[in-house]
Amino acid sequence: MAEQLTDQSGDRSVGLKKALTTPLLYFFILGDVLGAGVYVLVGQIAAESGGAVWVPLVLALLLSLLTASSYAELATKYPKAGGASHYATLAYGPFAGFLAGFCMLAAGIVSVAALARGFAGEYLTAFVTLPVVLVAALFLGALALLNARGISESTRANVAATVIEVGGLLLVVGLGVWLFLRGDGDAGRLVQLGTAEKGAAAGVLSGTVLAYYSFVGFETSVNVAEETRDPRRSYPRALFGALVTAGAVYALVGIVASVAVPTETLADSSGPLLEVVREAGGVPPKLFSAIALVAVANGALLTGIMSSRLAYGMARDGLLPRFLTRVLPGRRTPWATIVATTVLSFLLALTGDVETLASTLVLLLLVVFFLVNTAVLVLRRDGVERPHFRAYTALPVLGALSCVLLATQIEAEVWTRGLIILAVGVALGAVSAWRRRGASTLR
Repeated sequence: MAEQLTDQSGDRSVGLKKALTTPLLYFFILGDVLGAGVYVLVGQIAAESGGAVWVPLVLALLLSLLTASSYAELATKYPKAGGASHYATLAYGPFAGFLAGFCMLAAGIVSVAALARGFAGEYLTAFVTLPVVLVAALFLGALALLNARGISESTRANVAATVIEVGGLLLVVGLGVWLFLRGDGDAGRLVQLGTAEKGAAAGVLSGTVLAYYSFVGFETSVNVAEETRDPRRSYPRALFGALVTAGAVYALVGIVASVAVPTETLADSSGPLLEVVREAGGVPPKLFSAIALVAVANGALLTGIMSSRLAYGMARDGLLPRFLTRVLPGRRTPWATIVATTVLSFLLALTGDVETLASTLVLLLLVVFFLVNTAVLVLRRDGVERPHFRAYTALPVLGALSCVLLATQIEAEVWTRGLIILAVGVALGAVSAWRRRGASTLR
């Protein structure tokens, strides 16, 4: 087994072009992490944890770094690997690998649904008020058409949108600092932890579950490890650097939002950063609303691209129904999986609010991250010739424990949703395993 694993990861005869340097990889990961979550979730975090919004954001960063250390070890040890699904397969077998891949796919679909709900909130009502059902349908339909048009068009749109959304976050920070310097706001809210329903510890942990959503994206960067010139050195530096940068920006956003806006107002808003702009003045609220809408759309577009391609790959490997491998003749884009994932996101968007959907996504990813953190320890017995990053043993252990801790903070309603999705994954995994056994028997 160990020899086979070494051969799979050590074969250098065929591979992708190694073009990514450390700075390029850093910006790639940063663009993936700095997304739309913070634009729509700051208010919900405040509702769960109280005025000190920055505390759960910083805690979510620290917990993300634990799991990132496991990804850094596995991505540099197996730089041609296919992410969590591949690591789980190596450590536990094909069933666990399928379950990890399925959870990643389901998390992507849920994330797009959450962002569709977020798009229909107060940022959009600054321009027009429409029913959520109509907004979700039009929003997801437009993204599906752009996704189907082609990956190059989609990624070009992403570059421009990423610049806009990062600029929007920095604008919020600048406005918050200006507001504080002119003597407005209340810095006392920065130490207010807990709510009337929850104490400080319970409130922070509940807020951290939602804040965790804002750091989602770093786990997909393992797919470009093969294209990195020196993954052993570049990947960990870029990964940790991007996460810390994103965490610093998020913490600053949380601080200025807490200072600028009363906690109750923040908690009641579906466009929480717009409240900061209104309090500070100097910037037209409609301008910032447009920036926020671009950020939300860009996050949904990137996740939609990932979900449709992941579903296509799973269908091509026989893990999902074969009809999902159909592509557009001219564009060569996977139209069947784009339609399927879009329809599922639309249906999910109608069944829950942003907070519930975000928590469902986090629950699914906690399953994946638990598998990855424990896979690091299992695969320590597999020696490879190449030098690679090695995390301190305590880090993946703490990473796995953090997944369990956060899972205990997720509400029963979200667990019900998550268990239904996991049951579907287990059923599909069992069918896939039965087919593999049948195929091997025929041989």
